[in-house]
Amino acid sequence: MSLRSPRLWLGLALGIAAGLLYGWVLQPVELYDTAPSSLREDYRTDYVLMVAEAYGVEADRTQAVVRLAALGPQPPIEFVESAIAYATANGFAAQDIERLSRLARGLGTAPPAAGIQPP
Repeated sequence: MSLRSPRLWLGLALGIAAGLLYGWVLQPVELYDTAPSSLREDYRTDYVLMVAEAYGVEADRTQAVVRLAALGPQPPIEFVESAIAYATANGFAAQDIERLSRLARGLGTAPPAAGIQPP
């Protein structure tokens, strides 16, 4: 079959049209806004780590507390302590654990795993 074959082009056009019809009309993607409080523990730990990295740059305790409050009604330090425990148990880099520990100290409490020294 050559590239000039009308059946080839007709089949290609019908395939694209059918795909667009299915994807845009029959089964379109539904978007959901999901709250950070519904994150799995590993993703929650990553979120807290991102807050810790931002805190390391900004040194804004209030903003860190606001960001951690998105995870739920518990005190922010509980999220940080949980993230440190998960990070330690799952072999996160020592630098990441130290960032989390700095955030914990910045929030006013040093958790048990905060004694890890940066490399």
